[in-house]
Order: sequence, then structure tokens, then C-alpha cells
Amino acid sequence: MGFKSSLLKSKLLKRTVKVGAKLTPKILVVSVANIILKGIAEFSEILYDLDKRTAFVNVTLYGEEEPIEIALDGFEILGDEENYQFILHKAQSNKPWMNNILSRIVGKAWDIPSIPQYKDEIGFVASLLEAENPEQETVNEIA
Repeated sequence: MGFKSSLLKSKLLKRTVKVGAKLTPKILVVSVANIILKGIAEFSEILYDLDKRTAFVNVTLYGEEEPIEIALDGFEILGDEENYQFILHKAQSNKPWMNNILSRIVGKAWDIPSIPQYKDEIGFVASLLEAENPEQETVNEIA
């Protein structure tokens, strides 16, 4: 196992990243998101808690007047060192059409593509969002 692999599997690094995420000013997160999505969307608010697995975004799509509010409750990554899946347990929005989209993805396991050159990094992110206990690993399929 290489140094990078060992470092990314370190519990200390995992705790440090979680603390860093908690201490990152929300204005910085919003600013970076707005730079990346310039001309597509503008975020006015992003709140998240990795420990509670919750997130809230308030975003206005480019050319639109009204913002979209999306609340996520319960998300995780399941898998082993080779294959990972993202699961979103609950989500809702202030827009009926967005709720229809969310209803199609909530409760389903979505494969995270395997990219060999980023295997260690994907594993690290997965470890940040892995299921905390067996009850969280149960997925209720929503049809």
C-alpha cells in the first residue's frame, strides 16, 4: 500500500476533513459554487451537516426569477474498496416538478463510476459518507 493510499485511509485525516467542512465559512462554499456554476445557477444559501447527513440549498437557475429550495435528509455511500453506491433517503423541494424528479431518485442506489486513477480518492470520500450503523444501510425502494 502506497503512502497516498495509507494517508487516505487514515481516521485522523477523515476527522480532520469533517472538522474542516464544519469550520468552512458558508459564504466561501456559496462563492466557490457560484464560480463553478456561473451562467447556469446562482446559490444564495448552502447548509450541510455531514454528521447528520443533511443539506439544504437555495439556488436560482440562470434566467429564472424564483429560487428552488432543496432539502436533503439522509444520504450515504455504501460499498467496498471496488464498488460504491450513493443513496439519498429523503428529499423535498418547494417546486412540484423538482419533487417529481427527486421521487425518482430517492431510495435508490446509484452506482458511482469506478475511475481507476481516482480509486483512493473515491474511497476516501466514501469513507466520509459511509453508513454509520446497520439500520442506515437498509434502503427502502420507492417506486
